[in-house]
Amino acid sequence: MPDPTQKPRIAIGADHAGFHLKEAVKRFLREQGYEVQDVGTDSEASVDYPDFARLVAEKVARGEADLGLLACGTGIGMAMTANKVPGIRAAVAHDAFTARLARQHNNANVLALGGRVLDEPTALAIVREFLNAQFEGGRHQRRLEKIAALENTLQETEQAARSGNHGA
Repeated sequence: MPDPTQKPRIAIGADHAGFHLKEAVKRFLREQGYEVQDVGTDSEASVDYPDFARLVAEKVARGEADLGLLACGTGIGMAMTANKVPGIRAAVAHDAFTARLARQHNNANVLALGGRVLDEPTALAIVREFLNAQFEGGRHQRRLEKIAALENTLQETEQAARSGNHGA
């Protein structure tokens, strides 16, 4: 986040199973004074969750949003998809404790929620905890550096394979 005294800009998205939860979270965030960028979906009509996870994750990765919030049936598919975007650390949380630790220990920048798993009050408590927690650094920074190194190595390997350079 550029300025720790300002509220983070949040990109939010959902599929049909997370639509109602997304709307409740979006309303809560706006009431709390957060800037919210909603990438959809806009109804309960069936859609594919990877499309919305990618939109949110790319906004966070490009710095257009500081944090991302996603909702689908369980949060799992959204997190799996978002984590394919370089620089994204998406975490599924079904309780406030894991949401807090996702930020404090893993510096998660995307939170995935389950619309079929969570009721609205629980989801809002999870979001509140996620937003209020801060990365602790220290020993956790070393671990994040290892994740980033792995991500970079995998990207380099993929680029070399695409260019036909197989290390020969």
